[in-house]
Amino acid sequence: MNFCSRCGEPVVRKVPTGDERARYVCPACNAIHYQNPKLVVGCIPIWEERILMCRRNIEPRKGYWTLPAGFLENDETAADGARRETLEETGAEVTDLAPYLMVDIVPIHQIYLMFRARLLTPDIHPTRESSEVRLVKEADIPWDEIAFTAVERTLSAYLRDRPSGSFAFRTDKIDN
Repeated sequence: MNFCSRCGEPVVRKVPTGDERARYVCPACNAIHYQNPKLVVGCIPIWEERILMCRRNIEPRKGYWTLPAGFLENDETAADGARRETLEETGAEVTDLAPYLMVDIVPIHQIYLMFRARLLTPDIHPTRESSEVRLVKEADIPWDEIAFTAVERTLSAYLRDRPSGSFAFRTDKIDN
């Protein structure tokens, strides 16, 4: 951050009075600009025993496979954001969303919140954001082409839990 969003003056990085962390502070209007992690929401859409995956058509990691996910928007719930991202990336509608895995990605200031979900129908199609979409069996998951570590961990946890049918909420952390 270079300039104050309130008055436009250059900001400095310092520890404000009463705080313990360095923040961007405007010396002109004294505004403190807090920067917090971004929330990524998505899901594991299931149709029968297959998982809906999409090949990214946008950066970062264009051409790699992922689960439908993206940044939560203002004025929407986490589940609504996961539904929207699934529709935007695959043309599919999901229901029965259940929180499944939260991954703190410390170095890039992101938190992934992934849901389990059921596809309403198997009607899927590529979109502006996904060059290809597929319902894949476990044996066909393109592990060497997964876009993000958080997606790989989500898939691995889901596949470990699936045989028992017990899907407890999990947390994970990526700190390198």
